[in-house]
Amino acid sequence: MRSLKTAFFTFFMILPFLALANITPPSATSGPLYTHLATAQPIWAKNGMVASQEALATQAGVDILKQGGNAVDAAVAVAFSLAVTLPRAGNLGGGGFMLVHLAKENKNIAIDYREMAPAQTHRDIFLDENGDPDAKLSRDHGLSVGVPGTVMGMELALTQYGSMSMAQVTRPAINMALNGIIMTPDLAHSLTSAKKRLGRWPSTEAVFYKKDGSHYQIGERFTQPELAHTLSLIAQKGSKGFYQGETAKKIVAAVTKAGGVMTLDDLQEYQAVERAPVEGSYRGYQVVSMPPPSSGGVHIIQMLNILEHFPMDKLGLNTASSIHLMSEAMKRAYADRSEYLGDPDFYNVPVETLTNKAYAKTLASKISFDNVTASNDIKPGDLAPYESNQTTHYSIVDRWGNAVSNTYTLNFSYGSGLIAKGTGVMLNNEMDDFSAKTGVPNGYGLIGGHANAVEPKKRPLSSMSPTIVMKDGEPYIVTGSPGGSRIITTTLQIIMNVIDHHLNIAEATIAPRIHHQWLPDEIRVERSLNPDTIQLLEDQGHKVSIKNTMGSTQSIIMTEHGFTGFSDLRRSGSQTLGY
Repeated sequence: MRSLKTAFFTFFMILPFLALANITPPSATSGPLYTHLATAQPIWAKNGMVASQEALATQAGVDILKQGGNAVDAAVAVAFSLAVTLPRAGNLGGGGFMLVHLAKENKNIAIDYREMAPAQTHRDIFLDENGDPDAKLSRDHGLSVGVPGTVMGMELALTQYGSMSMAQVTRPAINMALNGIIMTPDLAHSLTSAKKRLGRWPSTEAVFYKKDGSHYQIGERFTQPELAHTLSLIAQKGSKGFYQGETAKKIVAAVTKAGGVMTLDDLQEYQAVERAPVEGSYRGYQVVSMPPPSSGGVHIIQMLNILEHFPMDKLGLNTASSIHLMSEAMKRAYADRSEYLGDPDFYNVPVETLTNKAYAKTLASKISFDNVTASNDIKPGDLAPYESNQTTHYSIVDRWGNAVSNTYTLNFSYGSGLIAKGTGVMLNNEMDDFSAKTGVPNGYGLIGGHANAVEPKKRPLSSMSPTIVMKDGEPYIVTGSPGGSRIITTTLQIIMNVIDHHLNIAEATIAPRIHHQWLPDEIRVERSLNPDTIQLLEDQGHKVSIKNTMGSTQSIIMTEHGFTGFSDLRRSGSQTLGY
């Protein structure tokens, strides 16, 4: 009886959409570049494009492209520039993931430069005398600092796949740090909001605030001479200028003074790693994304595999029916994420199984069009810990068809809050992304997973999901986002908005977003979602919570007319530019 009811419900629910089946909106790669159907228009460029979360960094990347650099050259320049202009997330003292497509070789490369636990780390390092997790140790303490990977990752990318020297690509960042940038409303507000936390560290207060402790005002010039010196050492010596010598010694001294266990050997032995990207397909498109220790690529592909069994295009953008199905797919993917994802150098992550279409078909068969599956009925498991929103993403394409999608972070806004004295380098608190204690709730009511337990020289699990969608063997969508655990679902929705709902990249970006991560058992939505839709979801049995906006996507689409791109309006200061 239940199956018969479901069948009738399904038929009558999609019947109006089937009637419209012959009315197909123009796709992002066909028809005119700009149409009156579109509710937002993207930025266009002919030769190359950069989309990042900060305007000066975007300009630095475009300048490199104009000088003849390729997408990787520009990507490295943007990374170093963001360390100057977006200090809450851009960094030298953090880490992340870069996805590269090389057009000539038709090859995709994943570069893992995620931070690593120091060698003296042990499983109980973040537990108090009672054996309970102590959040301060993993967030606001020297123990919270993982061995930074950004500089090594950028050097690997530049050396292997770039065409310019380190001196050339660091020049914009050095100039901005030395000569100063004009304090923007976004940066001024960020530093004002973070004063209490950053002011705990004298070395940090000396960089971001005036000698009398007052704030820099909007429009004032802000210089970072110590950071300029550190960047100059990298320009001259490459990664050795960071992981060895005076900068390394100052970083270790700062971490040690703050109670940490990082050593010079930890810095000198750090290596960025090339990994094979995780790949899948969705409605004829190839999806390429980051493999573990990022969980993003695996679960984007897993969710797309599940949703491929449903007529998402007919159900419509952000209807109650489509959101219901998306949330059901999200629950199942995040339940798996909690148990199976970790550093592949330490844990056998079942990537092939999780991204297998047969497995997705099994999961899809358990989803009902009219019934909500309680999270407790899906699969209990061990959740990964809280992840901060304060990450940053950028996307780049060049005239030769090369593409870079890069996401990197300090974890929390301004990481640990600690600048290593004399370096200008803000240090991460990525050690908080490990499970402080496995099998027990942490301060957020979540449970620590064994795959992501703290271990020496291990990389913590991440949601960062730089992604490239390929069409007919060539890059089509280059995208990614900050947003902690919401990165995965945000990137998923950009892909679906373009492929299923035929939106241009500007429309795809501004559309309201939703998120379900299994536990808590609720659909998180942005306030722009239609209230009638929320009511329909609640009538169906979903719990819906209106929360802060999700993500800050920086996306580019390669079309037959050139490049179109768009920077998310959810964060101030972003910019997409091309030439």
